[in-house]
Amino acid sequence: MIDALSLGSVLKSAPPIILIGIGAFTLPLIAGRLKLPAVVLELLFGLLIGPILLIVEAGTPDAEFIEVLAELGLLLLMFLAGFEIDFERLEKQGTGPIVTGATLFGVFLLAGWFGFGLLNPESNDERIFLVLLMSAASLGIVIPALRSTGRSGSRQGQLTIVTAIVAEFGSATAIVFFGVIVASGGGLRLLSVPALFATMAAVLFIMRRTAWWFPERFERLFAHDDPDELGIRASLALLFVFVGISLALGVEAILGAFLAGALFAYVFRNIEELETRLSGFSYGFFIPVFFINVGIGFPLEQLGEPGVLARAFALIGIAVAIKVVPALLLVLRGLSVTESLGSGVL
Repeated sequence: MIDALSLGSVLKSAPPIILIGIGAFTLPLIAGRLKLPAVVLELLFGLLIGPILLIVEAGTPDAEFIEVLAELGLLLLMFLAGFEIDFERLEKQGTGPIVTGATLFGVFLLAGWFGFGLLNPESNDERIFLVLLMSAASLGIVIPALRSTGRSGSRQGQLTIVTAIVAEFGSATAIVFFGVIVASGGGLRLLSVPALFATMAAVLFIMRRTAWWFPERFERLFAHDDPDELGIRASLALLFVFVGISLALGVEAILGAFLAGALFAYVFRNIEELETRLSGFSYGFFIPVFFINVGIGFPLEQLGEPGVLARAFALIGIAVAIKVVPALLLVLRGLSVTESLGSGVL
Protein backbone atom coordinates (compact mmCIF):
# COMPACT_ATOMS: atom_id res chain seq x y z
CA MET A 1 0.00 0.00 0.00
CA ILE A 2 1.25 3.46 -0.91
CA ASP A 3 1.37 5.60 2.20
CA ALA A 4 2.30 9.21 2.74
CA LEU A 5 5.91 8.29 3.49
CA SER A 6 6.48 6.29 0.29
CA LEU A 7 4.69 8.89 -1.81
CA GLY A 8 6.91 11.53 -0.26
CA SER A 9 9.95 9.67 -1.53
CA VAL A 10 8.72 10.32 -5.08
CA LEU A 11 7.25 13.81 -4.69
CA LYS A 12 9.61 16.13 -2.86
CA SER A 13 7.80 19.47 -3.07
CA ALA A 14 4.27 20.74 -3.47
CA PRO A 15 4.52 23.73 -5.91
CA PRO A 16 5.34 21.74 -9.11
CA ILE A 17 2.45 19.32 -8.61
CA ILE A 18 0.00 22.10 -7.73
CA LEU A 19 1.08 24.16 -10.75
CA ILE A 20 0.82 21.20 -13.14
CA GLY A 21 -2.71 20.47 -11.93
CA ILE A 22 -3.83 24.11 -12.17
CA GLY A 23 -2.15 24.55 -15.55
CA ALA A 24 -3.73 21.45 -17.08
CA PHE A 25 -7.16 22.80 -16.09
CA THR A 26 -6.89 26.55 -16.76
CA LEU A 27 -4.70 26.76 -19.88
CA PRO A 28 -7.39 25.50 -22.31
CA LEU A 29 -9.79 28.10 -20.91
CA ILE A 30 -7.28 30.89 -21.51
CA ALA A 31 -6.36 29.49 -24.93
CA GLY A 32 -10.03 29.53 -25.94
CA ARG A 33 -10.30 33.23 -25.14
CA LEU A 34 -7.10 33.97 -27.06
CA LYS A 35 -8.25 31.75 -29.96
CA LEU A 36 -5.07 29.66 -29.74
CA PRO A 37 -4.61 25.88 -29.53
CA ALA A 38 -4.08 24.90 -25.89
CA VAL A 39 -0.81 23.22 -26.94
CA VAL A 40 0.80 26.64 -27.45
CA LEU A 41 0.08 27.83 -23.91
CA GLU A 42 1.04 24.46 -22.43
CA LEU A 43 4.49 24.70 -24.03
CA LEU A 44 4.90 28.30 -22.83
CA PHE A 45 3.68 27.37 -19.35
CA GLY A 46 6.30 24.63 -19.13
CA LEU A 47 8.95 27.10 -20.26
CA LEU A 48 7.82 29.51 -17.53
CA ILE A 49 7.86 27.09 -14.58
CA GLY A 50 10.97 25.34 -15.89
CA PRO A 51 13.91 27.27 -17.40
CA ILE A 52 12.59 30.76 -16.55
CA LEU A 53 11.40 30.53 -12.92
CA LEU A 54 13.18 27.23 -12.09
CA ILE A 55 10.21 25.97 -10.06
CA VAL A 56 10.80 22.60 -11.73
CA GLU A 57 14.49 21.88 -12.29
CA ALA A 58 15.79 19.11 -14.53
CA GLY A 59 17.16 16.07 -12.70
CA THR A 60 15.13 16.58 -9.54
CA PRO A 61 12.64 13.93 -8.27
CA ASP A 62 9.75 16.27 -9.14
CA ALA A 63 10.98 16.66 -12.72
CA GLU A 64 11.46 12.91 -13.06
CA PHE A 65 7.93 12.24 -11.78
CA ILE A 66 6.48 14.76 -14.25
CA GLU A 67 8.55 13.17 -17.02
CA VAL A 68 7.00 9.76 -16.31
CA LEU A 69 3.52 11.29 -16.59
CA ALA A 70 4.61 13.06 -19.77
CA GLU A 71 5.93 9.85 -21.35
CA LEU A 72 2.59 8.17 -20.65
CA GLY A 73 0.86 11.21 -22.16
CA LEU A 74 2.93 10.92 -25.34
CA LEU A 75 2.15 7.22 -25.69
CA LEU A 76 -1.58 7.90 -25.21
CA LEU A 77 -1.40 10.74 -27.72
CA MET A 78 0.14 8.49 -30.37
CA PHE A 79 -2.31 5.68 -29.55
CA LEU A 80 -5.27 8.04 -30.00
CA ALA A 81 -3.67 9.38 -33.20
CA GLY A 82 -4.26 5.90 -34.60
CA PHE A 83 -7.90 6.20 -33.57
CA GLU A 84 -8.21 9.39 -35.64
CA ILE A 85 -7.78 7.54 -38.93
CA ASP A 86 -11.14 7.12 -40.63
CA PHE A 87 -10.56 3.74 -42.29
CA GLU A 88 -14.07 3.60 -43.78
CA ARG A 89 -13.47 6.91 -45.56
CA LEU A 90 -10.03 5.83 -46.72
CA GLU A 91 -11.43 2.58 -48.09
CA LYS A 92 -14.08 4.51 -50.03
CA GLN A 93 -11.50 6.94 -51.41
CA GLY A 94 -9.11 4.17 -52.37
CA THR A 95 -5.37 4.68 -52.41
CA GLY A 96 -5.63 8.37 -53.35
CA PRO A 97 -4.92 9.89 -49.90
CA ILE A 98 -2.03 7.49 -49.25
CA VAL A 99 -0.51 8.22 -52.67
CA THR A 100 -0.90 11.94 -51.95
CA GLY A 101 0.81 11.59 -48.58
CA ALA A 102 3.65 9.52 -50.05
CA THR A 103 4.12 12.00 -52.90
CA LEU A 104 4.27 14.96 -50.52
CA PHE A 105 6.73 13.10 -48.30
CA GLY A 106 8.94 12.51 -51.33
CA VAL A 107 8.79 16.22 -52.20
CA PHE A 108 9.63 17.10 -48.55
CA LEU A 109 12.76 14.94 -48.81
CA LEU A 110 13.82 16.41 -52.15
CA ALA A 111 13.23 20.00 -51.02
CA GLY A 112 15.03 19.31 -47.75
CA TRP A 113 18.08 17.92 -49.53
CA PHE A 114 18.49 21.12 -51.52
CA GLY A 115 17.44 23.39 -48.65
CA PHE A 116 19.83 22.02 -46.04
CA GLY A 117 22.62 22.01 -48.60
CA LEU A 118 22.54 25.81 -48.25
CA LEU A 119 23.71 25.48 -44.62
CA ASN A 120 26.98 23.82 -45.68
CA PRO A 121 26.67 20.80 -43.36
CA GLU A 122 29.90 19.20 -42.17
CA SER A 123 29.16 15.89 -43.88
CA ASN A 124 26.60 14.09 -46.02
CA ASP A 125 25.60 12.08 -42.93
CA GLU A 126 24.62 15.31 -41.15
CA ARG A 127 22.77 16.51 -44.23
CA ILE A 128 20.85 13.23 -44.58
CA PHE A 129 19.93 13.24 -40.88
CA LEU A 130 18.62 16.83 -41.07
CA VAL A 131 16.57 16.00 -44.16
CA LEU A 132 14.99 12.95 -42.50
CA LEU A 133 14.41 14.79 -39.23
CA MET A 134 12.81 17.88 -40.77
CA SER A 135 10.73 15.88 -43.26
CA ALA A 136 8.83 14.32 -40.35
CA ALA A 137 5.45 15.72 -39.34
CA SER A 138 4.88 15.60 -35.60
CA LEU A 139 1.57 13.82 -35.02
CA GLY A 140 1.81 15.08 -31.45
CA ILE A 141 1.10 18.59 -32.74
CA VAL A 142 -1.01 17.82 -35.82
CA ILE A 143 -3.68 15.71 -34.11
CA PRO A 144 -4.40 18.01 -31.11
CA ALA A 145 -4.48 21.09 -33.37
CA LEU A 146 -6.97 19.48 -35.75
CA ARG A 147 -9.08 18.23 -32.83
CA SER A 148 -9.17 21.62 -31.15
CA THR A 149 -10.38 23.28 -34.36
CA GLY A 150 -12.92 20.54 -35.11
CA ARG A 151 -11.27 19.65 -38.43
CA SER A 152 -9.94 16.15 -37.79
CA GLY A 153 -12.91 14.54 -39.57
CA SER A 154 -12.97 16.97 -42.52
CA ARG A 155 -11.42 16.31 -45.92
CA GLN A 156 -8.60 18.69 -45.10
CA GLY A 157 -8.12 17.03 -41.71
CA GLN A 158 -7.99 13.49 -43.08
CA LEU A 159 -5.57 14.42 -45.89
CA THR A 160 -3.38 16.24 -43.37
CA ILE A 161 -3.46 13.30 -40.94
CA VAL A 162 -2.62 10.74 -43.64
CA THR A 163 0.23 12.91 -44.94
CA ALA A 164 1.51 13.46 -41.39
CA ILE A 165 1.38 9.72 -40.69
CA VAL A 166 3.33 8.88 -43.84
CA ALA A 167 5.88 11.63 -43.17
CA GLU A 168 6.25 10.87 -39.45
CA PHE A 169 6.77 7.16 -39.73
CA GLY A 170 8.54 7.26 -43.07
CA SER A 171 11.10 9.54 -41.42
CA ALA A 172 11.21 7.54 -38.18
CA THR A 173 11.77 4.28 -40.06
CA ALA A 174 14.42 5.82 -42.29
CA ILE A 175 16.22 7.32 -39.27
CA VAL A 176 16.30 3.89 -37.57
CA PHE A 177 17.83 2.29 -40.67
CA PHE A 178 20.20 5.21 -41.22
CA GLY A 179 21.38 5.14 -37.60
CA VAL A 180 22.09 1.41 -37.74
CA ILE A 181 24.02 1.76 -41.01
CA VAL A 182 26.09 4.69 -39.72
CA ALA A 183 26.81 3.01 -36.38
CA SER A 184 27.58 -0.51 -37.53
CA GLY A 185 27.23 -0.71 -41.28
CA GLY A 186 24.12 -2.87 -41.06
CA GLY A 187 23.39 -6.03 -39.12
CA LEU A 188 20.34 -7.72 -37.68
CA ARG A 189 19.00 -4.46 -36.24
CA LEU A 190 17.89 -3.56 -39.77
CA LEU A 191 15.21 -6.22 -39.33
CA SER A 192 13.68 -4.49 -36.28
CA VAL A 193 11.08 -2.41 -38.13
CA PRO A 194 10.00 -5.24 -40.49
CA ALA A 195 9.71 -7.46 -37.40
CA LEU A 196 7.41 -4.93 -35.74
CA PHE A 197 5.17 -4.75 -38.81
CA ALA A 198 5.15 -8.55 -39.07
CA THR A 199 4.02 -8.71 -35.43
CA MET A 200 1.30 -6.17 -36.18
CA ALA A 201 0.10 -8.26 -39.15
CA ALA A 202 -0.06 -11.39 -36.97
CA VAL A 203 -2.00 -9.60 -34.21
CA LEU A 204 -4.33 -8.09 -36.82
CA PHE A 205 -5.07 -11.55 -38.25
CA ILE A 206 -5.78 -13.01 -34.81
CA MET A 207 -7.97 -10.09 -33.70
CA ARG A 208 -10.05 -10.07 -36.88
CA ARG A 209 -10.56 -13.81 -36.79
CA THR A 210 -11.50 -13.78 -33.12
CA ALA A 211 -13.87 -10.83 -33.54
CA TRP A 212 -15.50 -12.58 -36.51
CA TRP A 213 -16.09 -15.90 -34.75
CA PHE A 214 -16.93 -14.58 -31.28
CA PRO A 215 -18.58 -11.16 -31.75
CA GLU A 216 -20.60 -11.48 -28.54
CA ARG A 217 -17.37 -11.73 -26.53
CA PHE A 218 -16.27 -8.30 -27.74
CA GLU A 219 -19.56 -6.49 -27.12
CA ARG A 220 -18.58 -5.84 -23.52
CA LEU A 221 -15.57 -3.81 -24.69
CA PHE A 222 -17.92 -1.12 -25.93
CA ALA A 223 -20.57 -1.22 -23.20
CA HIS A 224 -20.85 2.21 -21.59
CA ASP A 225 -22.00 0.78 -18.25
CA ASP A 226 -19.33 -1.91 -17.79
CA PRO A 227 -18.14 -1.56 -14.15
CA ASP A 228 -14.75 -3.10 -15.00
CA GLU A 229 -14.17 -0.85 -18.06
CA LEU A 230 -12.89 -3.77 -20.13
CA GLY A 231 -12.77 -1.57 -23.22
CA ILE A 232 -10.28 0.75 -21.54
CA ARG A 233 -8.31 -2.23 -20.23
CA ALA A 234 -8.18 -3.91 -23.64
CA SER A 235 -7.05 -0.68 -25.34
CA LEU A 236 -4.30 0.00 -22.83
CA ALA A 237 -3.23 -3.65 -22.88
CA LEU A 238 -2.74 -3.49 -26.65
CA LEU A 239 -0.92 -0.17 -26.26
CA PHE A 240 1.56 -1.47 -23.69
CA VAL A 241 2.10 -4.77 -25.52
CA PHE A 242 3.07 -2.95 -28.73
CA VAL A 243 5.19 -0.44 -26.84
CA GLY A 244 6.97 -3.34 -25.11
CA ILE A 245 7.55 -5.12 -28.41
CA SER A 246 8.92 -1.90 -29.92
CA LEU A 247 11.34 -1.45 -27.03
CA ALA A 248 12.45 -5.08 -27.30
CA LEU A 249 13.18 -4.59 -31.00
CA GLY A 250 14.96 -1.29 -30.45
CA VAL A 251 12.28 0.71 -32.30
CA GLU A 252 10.80 4.01 -31.11
CA ALA A 253 8.03 3.33 -28.59
CA ILE A 254 5.77 5.93 -30.19
CA LEU A 255 5.71 3.89 -33.40
CA GLY A 256 4.37 0.90 -31.46
CA ALA A 257 1.82 3.09 -29.67
CA PHE A 258 0.51 4.50 -32.94
CA LEU A 259 0.32 1.09 -34.61
CA ALA A 260 -1.64 -0.25 -31.62
CA GLY A 261 -4.23 2.54 -31.94
CA ALA A 262 -4.50 2.17 -35.71
CA LEU A 263 -4.88 -1.60 -35.37
CA PHE A 264 -7.66 -1.25 -32.80
CA ALA A 265 -9.48 1.32 -34.95
CA TYR A 266 -9.14 -0.85 -38.05
CA VAL A 267 -10.58 -3.98 -36.43
CA PHE A 268 -13.37 -2.27 -34.46
CA ARG A 269 -14.99 0.46 -36.54
CA ASN A 270 -17.67 1.71 -34.10
CA ILE A 271 -15.39 2.93 -31.33
CA GLU A 272 -16.65 6.51 -30.90
CA GLU A 273 -17.86 6.01 -27.32
CA LEU A 274 -14.72 4.13 -26.27
CA GLU A 275 -12.57 6.81 -27.92
CA THR A 276 -14.47 9.47 -25.98
CA ARG A 277 -13.71 7.72 -22.68
CA LEU A 278 -10.05 7.24 -23.56
CA SER A 279 -9.75 10.85 -24.73
CA GLY A 280 -11.30 12.06 -21.48
CA PHE A 281 -8.42 11.20 -19.19
CA SER A 282 -5.76 11.40 -21.94
CA TYR A 283 -6.48 14.87 -23.30
CA GLY A 284 -7.82 15.94 -19.94
CA PHE A 285 -4.53 15.46 -18.11
CA PHE A 286 -1.75 13.19 -19.39
CA ILE A 287 -1.33 14.77 -22.83
CA PRO A 288 -1.25 18.37 -21.47
CA VAL A 289 1.45 17.24 -19.01
CA PHE A 290 3.48 15.97 -21.97
CA PHE A 291 3.43 19.39 -23.66
CA ILE A 292 4.14 21.19 -20.38
CA ASN A 293 7.12 18.89 -19.87
CA VAL A 294 8.46 19.78 -23.33
CA GLY A 295 8.56 23.40 -22.19
CA ILE A 296 10.19 22.41 -18.89
CA GLY A 297 12.99 20.63 -20.75
CA PHE A 298 13.67 23.43 -23.24
CA PRO A 299 17.42 24.33 -23.19
CA LEU A 300 16.87 28.06 -22.74
CA GLU A 301 20.44 28.75 -21.60
CA GLN A 302 21.82 27.60 -24.95
CA LEU A 303 20.14 30.50 -26.74
CA GLY A 304 22.86 32.77 -25.38
CA GLU A 305 25.64 30.90 -27.14
CA PRO A 306 27.12 32.62 -30.23
CA GLY A 307 25.49 31.63 -33.50
CA VAL A 308 22.83 29.39 -31.94
CA LEU A 309 19.88 31.68 -32.70
CA ALA A 310 21.02 32.34 -36.26
CA ARG A 311 21.45 28.62 -36.88
CA ALA A 312 18.09 27.87 -35.26
CA PHE A 313 16.21 30.43 -37.36
CA ALA A 314 17.86 29.09 -40.51
CA LEU A 315 16.80 25.54 -39.63
CA ILE A 316 13.26 26.67 -38.81
CA GLY A 317 13.00 28.70 -42.02
CA ILE A 318 14.06 25.78 -44.18
CA ALA A 319 11.87 23.34 -42.24
CA VAL A 320 8.82 25.56 -42.79
CA ALA A 321 9.58 26.18 -46.46
CA ILE A 322 9.99 22.49 -47.35
CA LYS A 323 6.53 21.79 -45.90
CA VAL A 324 4.48 24.85 -46.85
CA VAL A 325 5.47 25.10 -50.51
CA PRO A 326 4.92 21.39 -51.37
CA ALA A 327 1.62 21.46 -49.45
CA LEU A 328 0.20 23.59 -52.25
CA LEU A 329 -0.03 20.33 -54.21
CA LEU A 330 -3.06 19.55 -52.03
CA VAL A 331 -4.97 21.96 -54.29
CA LEU A 332 -4.94 19.09 -56.80
CA ARG A 333 -6.84 17.01 -54.21
CA GLY A 334 -9.66 19.54 -53.95
CA LEU A 335 -8.47 21.76 -51.10
CA SER A 336 -8.42 25.53 -51.41
CA VAL A 337 -5.12 27.42 -51.44
CA THR A 338 -5.81 28.62 -47.89
CA GLU A 339 -6.54 25.08 -46.66
CA SER A 340 -3.43 23.74 -48.40
CA LEU A 341 -1.22 26.40 -46.85
CA GLY A 342 -2.82 25.74 -43.46
CA SER A 343 -2.01 22.06 -43.73
CA GLY A 344 1.56 22.88 -44.74
CA VAL A 345 2.07 25.22 -41.79
CA LEU A 346 0.60 22.66 -39.37
